[in-house]
Amino acid sequence: MTWSERMVVRDGVRLACRDWGRSKHQQSIVLLHGLAGHAGEWDVLARMLSSRYRVVAVDQRGHGASERLPKDVSRAAYVTDVIAVVDQLALQRPVLVGQSLGGHTAMLAAAAHPDVVRALALVEASPGGPNRNGPLDIGRWLDSWPTPFPSREAAVAFHGGGGGGPVGEGWAAGLEERDGGLWPRFNRDVMVNSLAENAQRSFRREWAQVVCPTLVVLAESSFTPTSARYGSGRVTMLVEEGDGTVDVQTTRFSAHTWERDGARTV
Repeated sequence: MTWSERMVVRDGVRLACRDWGRSKHQQSIVLLHGLAGHAGEWDVLARMLSSRYRVVAVDQRGHGASERLPKDVSRAAYVTDVIAVVDQLALQRPVLVGQSLGGHTAMLAAAAHPDVVRALALVEASPGGPNRNGPLDIGRWLDSWPTPFPSREAAVAFHGGGGGGPVGEGWAAGLEERDGGLWPRFNRDVMVNSLAENAQRSFRREWAQVVCPTLVVLAESSFTPTSARYGSGRVTMLVEEGDGTVDVQTTRFSAHTWERDGARTV
């Protein structure tokens, strides 16, 4: 099955979505990428699930084919975007699957709208904080990109740690060709500012308000211990995946984790 592009507009902000199934009667899944990512990172997983679910992958505001320079990059704006996608595409109580910042958005959406969200799958995402160095660290990381990349191969090698592979391919797929090279489809300052609230406070109060079944997927090399991230009592199922990284949705998670564990949360 292939996807079709759907455009959701909320308060003048365009949100591009990859819709992998048009049936309103199928159980739906919404996929949310991480910071500086794009909806296409989920293509492997979306294709695998689309025979049985209606899958919608969202380019979140400021990312991919969506609005490049939104004025509002608050956590509330990201959350309200998700609800707008659910409403305008007539998705019936979807499962929200999010990686990193996308997982944080999914968690906040489930906390604020328990009647809308059926279940959560959080990939390398947590309610913890504050991380006061987060925006600075992200800014430095983005500044380290040798843009423009002269070729797709160069982008794959850089983002894949020199070895390419699915992580490098996933990041490279989010670039656009212009001005004689390949450039990110986002604005650096928008990315940094999107982390402003996470730098200032914890979101454990919102995490405590989540009542739906929740699958948490972590790589063995996760940045913080599970207990520090989640506390106790909120996680329905915890899965630790091999030697993956923060980009597990492009590798091991997309291959088998949902089939083995994710469907149990639905």
